[in-house]
Amino acid sequence: MSKVGIAYINNQSQNTSNSTSRINNLEDMITVGRVADISLNSNSTLFNSVGGWNGIGTISWITTKSGVNPRTSSGYNKLNIAKPLLPNLKNYPLVNENVLLFQLPTTGESQATGEKMYYYLNPISLWSSQHHNAYPNIYDSSPSVSPSQNKNYLEIQSGSTRKITPTTISLDFNGNSGGTFIEKSNIHPILPYAGDNILEGRFGNSIRLGNTSQTGGIPNTWSTSGDGGSPITILRNGQPSQTNIEGFIPITEDINKDLSSIYLTSTQQIPINIATVKSNIGEASTVPFSDLVKNTPISPKAYNNPQVILNSNRLLFNTNLDSIIFSSAKSFIAESIEDVGIKSKNGNVNLLSEKGIVSLGKKEAKEGVILGTSFMEQFNILLDNLNLLVDALNKESQIPIAGAQSVFVKQSIINIQKTLPGLVSNNVKTS
Repeated sequence: MSKVGIAYINNQSQNTSNSTSRINNLEDMITVGRVADISLNSNSTLFNSVGGWNGIGTISWITTKSGVNPRTSSGYNKLNIAKPLLPNLKNYPLVNENVLLFQLPTTGESQATGEKMYYYLNPISLWSSQHHNAYPNIYDSSPSVSPSQNKNYLEIQSGSTRKITPTTISLDFNGNSGGTFIEKSNIHPILPYAGDNILEGRFGNSIRLGNTSQTGGIPNTWSTSGDGGSPITILRNGQPSQTNIEGFIPITEDINKDLSSIYLTSTQQIPINIATVKSNIGEASTVPFSDLVKNTPISPKAYNNPQVILNSNRLLFNTNLDSIIFSSAKSFIAESIEDVGIKSKNGNVNLLSEKGIVSLGKKEAKEGVILGTSFMEQFNILLDNLNLLVDALNKESQIPIAGAQSVFVKQSIINIQKTLPGLVSNNVKTS
């Protein structure tokens, strides 16, 4: 028979004898604790005692049982150890956050020895905040605080007043492992819509598995069109830099203001501002890419079929072994406000069109490019023939001026023929 875990709870609940003792045992098996420290790296004082790198995420915790006062209970400040319950979800708590704890089997022979260990779930949402849910220790006795200032809530309710001090007491969120987590008052939660699944980080980053929804109090930017319930996935890294100080007020994603975004859409229109779209005072924005291809694609703001949008200050595509491949059922467009560079260090740069033309300068370019090698061959033949004609004129005695002119023309022909090899590019070819 199992002595730990859910099976133990079920077995105990079927036996009504000694109910009080069993209830107390259940309270020990499922409890709440405040995180005192957490092992996140080798700097932690817990690191060696909890298994080194194998113990990453292990916490030390203090009980939060009501009525347990450090002045009357020596066991209050006892540090207990707990490991993460879920191995594939790294949602570690901050110091001073509360977690739900379960007594469950260990790596030893738990059924035979009755050995038990605590495992914890995600931080308890005391403040309904994705940023942090830390809670101060109301029984914390700091030597730097006088007894008149160190009153707990129960003592204050009983009539023992607490004197106000101008000293600001800050909570430790990082513990002995060290860290840079600093509480911020303007990290907003993401507003959910019916049916959404949302994963939020502590720093204004989120993943929404959402849908087209035109209700919810605060309108979103992706539901102006599209069928209700159509799926949309939004990965956002960083909320807008200019937000109000009231961090408890929910916001929705904004592709034009969030720091970096990936949108996977179905029927939604995304009002993204295109960097290369120009607008003059008193005029509407020009149609994007209308001067680049024959069949202008639908404007990004108007497109409402499935698409993937990446938006940030900078995009980098890099491969360290194989190719980057772009394939399009229609047009492929690349446009920038500044230079466009295409370079190959060791290979060729190919611009091909099987049925159309390659336009340079403008989409409606009409002037044909000369086939340089063929032209130079024919031009050189022309110069050779002209050279023969000049030699003949030089010997013509009936035309006195012909001799002098032929010498001048012949020298010009020689100079042109000397420059011909350098007039054809060895690097740029056309067909």
